Amino acid sequence: MYVFSRFARPSLRIGLLVASFFSTLTADAFDLAGGDLKVHGFVSQGLVHTTDNNFLGESDGQVSHDFREIGVNASWRLVPDIQLSAELLSHRAGGTDDGSVRLDYGLVDWTALSSEHGRAGLRLGRLKTAYGLYNKTRDVAFTRPSIILPQSIYFERTRNLTVSADGAELYAERYGETGSLTASFALGEPKTQTEAAKVALFLSSPPGELEARLAPDLQLLYEGAGNRYRLAFTALQLDLSYRPGTVDRLRAGRFKLTPLIFSGQYNAERWSLTGEYAIRRTSVSGFGPYFPDSHAVGQSYYLQASYRFAPQWEVLLRYDAFYADMHDRDGKAFAAATRQPAFSRFARDWTTGIRFDVTPEFMLRAEYHRVNGTGFLAAQDNPDVHTLRRRWDMVMFLASFRF
Repeated sequence: MYVFSRFARPSLRIGLLVASFFSTLTADAFDLAGGDLKVHGFVSQGLVHTTDNNFLGESDGQVSHDFREIGVNASWRLVPDIQLSAELLSHRAGGTDDGSVRLDYGLVDWTALSSEHGRAGLRLGRLKTAYGLYNKTRDVAFTRPSIILPQSIYFERTRNLTVSADGAELYAERYGETGSLTASFALGEPKTQTEAAKVALFLSSPPGELEARLAPDLQLLYEGAGNRYRLAFTALQLDLSYRPGTVDRLRAGRFKLTPLIFSGQYNAERWSLTGEYAIRRTSVSGFGPYFPDSHAVGQSYYLQASYRFAPQWEVLLRYDAFYADMHDRDGKAFAAATRQPAFSRFARDWTTGIRFDVTPEFMLRAEYHRVNGTGFLAAQDNPDVHTLRRRWDMVMFLASFRF
């Protein structure tokens, strides 16, 4: 009853605001040039309230509206074998992203080989990173299973490092009676020229610059007939170098992250079961005494179930776990060495949510999170780690419109 009373009044206010914001919107997608040019878009507004700590803005004891996504994308098939695609995006996420408009992706897709049994080709430009089941479409709320993706795999605080890269991607797809197999290999430069990227790594914004080597990205995806089964494996490596500023307490150092992600999903007529498991090897070296060398193997996983109990309604239940170091799961060794909270090294999140598709273009969502640990919180929203609380609750609402 105590938790409910803390949320009841803010929740009602949030729900009324979200519903009134989008209740009158309707639109259709634009197909031009005989259907060869397609233009789509979306806008999502989220509201967040937490009992303690801040997530996606100043949400501790108040309502944060600093979670917003606005995008317009277009695809144009020049000839049967060549397609151009691009998207402009404004993404607002508390202190980690200011909502400035940027090119989210922009690419040329050349299908070099094509038959009834499959196709193969090459993509060039700014590419969406293949990372688990959801990363390529994570900004479109209709494609997500929940308001926010599982933070053990798809961190909001490091989103800019993994969402896209500038480079090339080879892909091949094979179709059969039992399903399809897709393989892709990309080589691209991650986006590191942001304050958010530096804070995600150093928990502060030093005056130097991050530079990225070309990052390899491999994904294998099998989809059973009728999309009933989905199995995937993703391997990615980020290799970042730091060039110190004029007055800088950090030395020239190197940061390496190698996540391996195993994904699985089963879809029935009314329900779906999804799980992903990740091992992340991290290496920090050369930054000097203010950012000591370290090596760790992180572990993340989640299991979620969704049930469509009516044509326009869906409910969700998920357990999500993150450990920065699988050999120090409770963070006690880290706390003893740094005098920082042990619970900042892990997070375990129980989530329940509901989705209502008012129309095919307009969606409402609500979620409740019960969290133990602060491992996925952003330093920009929580600058003083000693004010964090281990156990906290969060309620979220989202309205999303697409055309």
